[in-house]
Amino acid sequence: MTLDESKLSHRFTEHGGVRLHYVEAGDGPLVVLLHGFPEIWYSWRHQIPALVEAGYRVIAPDMRGYNLSDKPEGVAAYTLSELTADVAALIQASGAERAAAVVGHDWGGGVAWGFAAQYPALLDRLAILNCPHPERLFAGFRTAQQLRKSWYMFFFQLPKLPELAARRDDFALLRASVKDDPRRPGAVSDEDLAHYVQAWSQPGALTAMINYYRALFRPGGLRELGRPPRIDIPVQVIWGEHDRYLGSELAAPDPKLVPNARVARIPDASHFVHYDRPEKVNQLLLEFLR
Repeated sequence: MTLDESKLSHRFTEHGGVRLHYVEAGDGPLVVLLHGFPEIWYSWRHQIPALVEAGYRVIAPDMRGYNLSDKPEGVAAYTLSELTADVAALIQASGAERAAAVVGHDWGGGVAWGFAAQYPALLDRLAILNCPHPERLFAGFRTAQQLRKSWYMFFFQLPKLPELAARRDDFALLRASVKDDPRRPGAVSDEDLAHYVQAWSQPGALTAMINYYRALFRPGGLRELGRPPRIDIPVQVIWGEHDRYLGSELAAPDPKLVPNARVARIPDASHFVHYDRPEKVNQLLLEFLR
């Protein structure tokens, strides 16, 4: 489905002095869509109209540090506790008591996992696109195969150099990750890409985006994620099998920690599964929500 941006409302809310931008559309039960790295709210351009047409109210934020949301200084501003509290603030700003679902891709999936664990009373269902449960990711880092795939996470720990590399040649590395990684030809048009480039060009954006990864390896980061509480609500995992960043063995969460999870594997999709197979992703999301 084609996104009609004229039908979106652009709004702002605040948490802890950080102003968060989000788009909103539709009426009905609330669905919150959380984007990943290096994306923005626009990454959900295929899902927003489908959810609205199906009778849902959709909120899709620019996560803190991205695009039109504030970019607080310092790595400590990007801990999981801050990021999940942002989601709670968004739900509160909507006026809803809880969300029918929180849907997250990549880093947005990591925040969604954390939100479900920390704020179980604020959502009914959880959907995850190509982001392993924290316990699976923590275990994956013990294998040489996943460490090779995750080389960039360790590169991002360096000061300043990652920002210089990301900015080089008009964001060539970031543009390639968004436009060239999907397997479907034309999945990301030049017009689509312009939305991302404009967001990456915002002052302080690159450092803020990379600080997500820096915070992951600081105290209270990855090791804490490896010991999450049990999540009992229904969970739908959607996994593009041609993910060059995350091994497919990480897709299914431990049933002892997530007993009500189901996993849908899409063999002809990349890490950006919602770009490659938007119709299939929308179908799975709507079936799960119903």
